[in-house]
Amino acid sequence: MRATANEPNNGVLRVAILGSGPSGSALAAILARRGAEVTLFELGRRPELLVGESLVPAVIPMLRRLGIEEQIASIGLEKPGASFVWSPTDRFSFTFARFAPAVPPYAYNVPRPQFDEVLCANAIASGARIVRSRARVERASRESGTELALTAETLAAASHWRGRPPDLIVDATGRSRLVARVLDIPTRIGPRNDVAHFAHYEGFRWEEPIGQVLITRLKAGWSWGIPLRDRLSVGIVVGRTDAERLGDTAEERLTNAIALEPPLTALVGDARRVTPVATYSNYQLISRRGYGPGWVMVGDALGFVDPMLSPGVSLALLSAELLAEGLTPLIHGRSPLDLASTMARYTAAQMANLDAWFNLVAYFYDGRMAAMQRAGREWVEAGPNFLRVAAHDHIERQVALQASGVKVASRYGCGLLRLLGRYGLRGIDPAALAIQ
Repeated sequence: MRATANEPNNGVLRVAILGSGPSGSALAAILARRGAEVTLFELGRRPELLVGESLVPAVIPMLRRLGIEEQIASIGLEKPGASFVWSPTDRFSFTFARFAPAVPPYAYNVPRPQFDEVLCANAIASGARIVRSRARVERASRESGTELALTAETLAAASHWRGRPPDLIVDATGRSRLVARVLDIPTRIGPRNDVAHFAHYEGFRWEEPIGQVLITRLKAGWSWGIPLRDRLSVGIVVGRTDAERLGDTAEERLTNAIALEPPLTALVGDARRVTPVATYSNYQLISRRGYGPGWVMVGDALGFVDPMLSPGVSLALLSAELLAEGLTPLIHGRSPLDLASTMARYTAAQMANLDAWFNLVAYFYDGRMAAMQRAGREWVEAGPNFLRVAAHDHIERQVALQASGVKVASRYGCGLLRLLGRYGLRGIDPAALAIQ
């Protein structure tokens, strides 16, 4: 039985989670159900638009384990697959159902603020306490045995603690990266220096299957089209220099890109923008250190890869599950050494997942994925037979297992991609298909 606010907690693990986005809320729900004393700090009003509206199939079993898939289905639009348009002659469309049962046959496109609210409500229903106050942290004193502490004001906001600090602080503040900023933890930054601008539109035309996500390579950068229940999310991802050429403001850049890029002009047409234009820029970023005495990072606070392939929410929920699994044996008894070894194992596992997504996304940006797709198509068409078709189908299945998030870090799948990227391009220059 969990202690009440007026009773001692009898050694139960006490966890403070800073941030109620996907990773924070999912972790709070899992740990609370397993008997930990969890306090979730709500950072405040959610923005009208959040990146991460298109989920990958690997999220489906996570939603089921959390017990919220039905709620997500009620606010989202079922996503059957994705279409990639790299040139007038290079187009690849697929459905997840084609690779079932190895891959869940669908995912969802969701309005992210509502998605996050469902997760947060689920955490509260699971037994987590919520404090609707922005948490603050500071460096701890040397005598404390920890590296990080909540400020006095934050401790006071969680009145049920009666001034006693938690056993573990979890940074789930996303790209705000609260702990990294306080402790001056450096980051590993990816090779791209892009900026994303996006907004929602009504009255759009849509020629893809209902719910299908559309990714299009542009003259500069790339674009997404994510259909929601009654709106279309349209975004551009471009280098900073190209963004500046498009205009001075986010609104100018997105509007001009739609006018100048024929695929976007055809997609948006006379549709009406019904939201402000949101901007995201601090991605392709992984923290150099993800844990320390008394604290750990989850979700985007640890690392964010890229909007390409939509791995963000999947990685956030996975980080929550991995950390929860490590902490579960420690809920009713642990030592600082136990916590430190758990944090080390969790962080190593999540870093491996981040690296795997980084590597996979690079195949799309540098043109190797499109070159492999073209080479495979031409190889089969040149002399179709059972062995060629079977080999082509096997390769596509392995790519699907990675891009769906189901086996993104598969040693076999990653090795197969490396092999094909070196020896399977059949003279096709990937640079000609790279995203500029």
